[in-house]
Amino acid sequence: MERAFDELVAEADSVSVAGWDFSWLEGRATEERPSWGYQRLLRARLAEVSSALDIYTGGGEVLAGAGPFPPTMAATEPWPPNIALATQLLHPLGVVVVATGDEPPLPFADAAFDLVTSRHPSAVWWDEIARVLRPGGTFFAQHVGVIYLRKLIEYFMGPQPVARIRGQLNPDTVSTEVAAAGLEVVDLRHEQIQLEFFDVGAVIYFLRKVIWVVPGFTVAKYRDKLFRMHQQIEAEGAFVTHSSRVLIEVRKPGRPSAKSHQR
Repeated sequence: MERAFDELVAEADSVSVAGWDFSWLEGRATEERPSWGYQRLLRARLAEVSSALDIYTGGGEVLAGAGPFPPTMAATEPWPPNIALATQLLHPLGVVVVATGDEPPLPFADAAFDLVTSRHPSAVWWDEIARVLRPGGTFFAQHVGVIYLRKLIEYFMGPQPVARIRGQLNPDTVSTEVAAAGLEVVDLRHEQIQLEFFDVGAVIYFLRKVIWVVPGFTVAKYRDKLFRMHQQIEAEGAFVTHSSRVLIEVRKPGRPSAKSHQR
């Protein structure tokens, strides 16, 4: 068991975690998908507008699979390793990738877009979204909900507050936040999903990649807990945790211009 643990650790601690592609986890971890199918819904909305912006695009993987794109299509990303990957993937598809900071403002003019989208953004700035949307425009996104990997986080860090990462949406309060920016909720859905890790290497890879789950995570810092988790997975078959997802569609009041092709 000790040798197997060392091999799993060495492999997972050395593999690249750049970008937002989780294919390395295939066969080693599973994440339940929400029933609504975000990428399919995103594709349908992109087909109906003349201009769109995807914020926190990551490495561009989700957006790239949602084309074809409107005549004006931009994406933003604040994390430098992802910016390079997104540029390489999205530029050939006609998407302009803009490097941004992790705070507002967005580097675009007022009323620039018919549609603003995001999948799992690290933050949401309702005033900025309202500013860059045209009248009648839409914000469409999938967020992490208030249930977020509690069992996994507390395994390493002990008890934590319920809401502890940026970008989480609370379905009970988001309508008030949206209204304060002069926007209105059109659709709001939330579901709980299950995640399973079938070996400790999958956990290490995940925590190295999704750096806000256990801030400051390193194998050296948590080696003893990782070994105990390895033993638990060997005995039980998987480490199971849960999260939640929120699908939200928000509209900016007003009549779309003739150039906009809204739903």
